[in-house]
Amino acid sequence: MTIHLRPAARDDVPTILRFVRELAEFERAADKVVATEALLDDALFGDQPAAYAVIAEVDGAPAGMALYFFNFSTWTGWRGLYLEDLYVTPEARGKGVGAALLTHLAGIAVDRGCTRFEWAVLDWNENAIRFYRSKGAVPMDEWRTYRVSGDALPRLAGRA
Repeated sequence: MTIHLRPAARDDVPTILRFVRELAEFERAADKVVATEALLDDALFGDQPAAYAVIAEVDGAPAGMALYFFNFSTWTGWRGLYLEDLYVTPEARGKGVGAALLTHLAGIAVDRGCTRFEWAVLDWNENAIRFYRSKGAVPMDEWRTYRVSGDALPRLAGRA
């Protein structure tokens, strides 16, 4: 078995969207995915990319992906790398694909001068939590994530 990682290309967009949908189904939120191929194409390959993706292949077939973007910490004065989605197909799990993707992204973070590499995980996903801890990740239990979306966003913006 050979794992090969490569930057996503425009023709990977259908595969990326399939992986996003499969991940959302696993996370019990399939009905929340509204992304389309056109939206992902623009986000990843448009004039001002909002995110980047890495495709993992096992023996030449897509087996997973990592989708990430850069953020910024005023405390450190440096950028950080935020992992939005890490997905490995069920048949490729336990074969080192997830570890290879995390290692690859950590390398990107180091190469780009990032001082942080962060992501979120659902509190019930014990397998992922154990995996991340085994890689040296620590939970940020004192922080809470807040989100404004749907009708609340334009209301907050004073545009509703």
